[in-house]
Amino acid sequence: MIEETAIRALIDGKAKPPGSLGRIEDLAVQLALIAGRADPRIDRARLLVFAGDHGLTESGVSAYPSAVTQAMVATFLAGKASANAFARAAGAELKVVDAGVAGLLPAHPDLIAAKIRPGTRNAAVESALTLDEVRLALDRGARIVQDVAAENVDILLLGEMGIGNTASAALLMHRLAPARLEDCIGQGTGHTPEGMARKRAALEQAAGRSDASEPLHVMAQFGGLEIAMMTGAILGAAEARMPVLVDGFICTAAALAAVRLRPEAREVLIFSHRSAERGHGLMLHVLGAEPLLDLDLRLGEGTGALLALPLVRAAARLLTDVASLDDVLAGRL
Repeated sequence: MIEETAIRALIDGKAKPPGSLGRIEDLAVQLALIAGRADPRIDRARLLVFAGDHGLTESGVSAYPSAVTQAMVATFLAGKASANAFARAAGAELKVVDAGVAGLLPAHPDLIAAKIRPGTRNAAVESALTLDEVRLALDRGARIVQDVAAENVDILLLGEMGIGNTASAALLMHRLAPARLEDCIGQGTGHTPEGMARKRAALEQAAGRSDASEPLHVMAQFGGLEIAMMTGAILGAAEARMPVLVDGFICTAAALAAVRLRPEAREVLIFSHRSAERGHGLMLHVLGAEPLLDLDLRLGEGTGALLALPLVRAAARLLTDVASLDDVLAGRL
C-alpha cells in the first residue's frame, strides 16, 4: 500500500513550486490513497440520483407536494433536469435509483428499480421506517455500487430527489452530529414564514417522539429511503475503494450516517460544495470536511458534485500527466 509521504514527495517533485497548487495537491493525495497507487484514474464518472418520498410532507414540511418527486424523476429520465445538463457538461453518466418513490415508475434504461416501499411513514407521528427496511435499503445501496464498480466506473457521484428530504436530513443531523434541532432546519425547497413555522413544528414533534441516537435507529425513526440507500452506497464504495463525490445537505446527512456506522468510510468521501441550506456548514465541520466549492447552491440532484468533478479529474491528472522537475531540467520530455 502506498504511503502518504511518498505521494507528497512525488507531487513536490513535479514541475512546479512545492505546494503551489494548494488544496488540489491534497485532493491528489486523497485520490492516490483511495486507489492505493500513484496513478489514480478519474475518467469514467457516474452520478446516482437516489429518489424517495417522505410521509413528513403530510405535516407541511415542504412547499411542494410529494407528486413533484415522481415528476422530477420523469424529468431526469427525459434528460431535461439541471443534473442532466451539468452531467453532459462534466462528461458524467447519470442513473436514477428508485429507493422509495410513492408512485409507480415505468421501466427505463437509466432507472434502477430498488424500491423498498412507496415513501416513508410520517415521522412526526410514527417511525418512518422499520429497522428491517433500513437494513434492506443499506444492503441495496451497497449492492448497486458493487455493480457500478464492476463496470469499471472510476468515481461515484451522489445526488438525490425527494420532496421533504431536507426535513428528514435535518432530523438525522440533529441526532447524529449531534446538533440543536434549530441549527439543522433550513428553507429546503423554499417556504414562506408560515411554511417555516409548520416545518419547525413538525420536526419538533418528530424529535420529541423518539430519543433515538444510534445510527440505524435514527434512520428508522426519521427516514428517508433515499438517504438510507445513499448511506449503503457510501459503505459499498468504501469497501470497493471507490472515491465518492458528495453533493449537498441531504447527501452529507447520508455521509454522516455512513461515517457513524463505519468511520473508515470517511476516507473515500470528497465533499463537493458548501450548500446554502442552513446546517450544512456545521455538518461539514462535524465531518472534518472542507468542500471544494461554495456557490450558494441548494438544489440537490447532484448538481454541486457535477460542478466539482473537473477539479477531481484535474487532481488525478496532476499525478499522471505532469512531468517531474528532474525530467524537465534534464530535457527528458
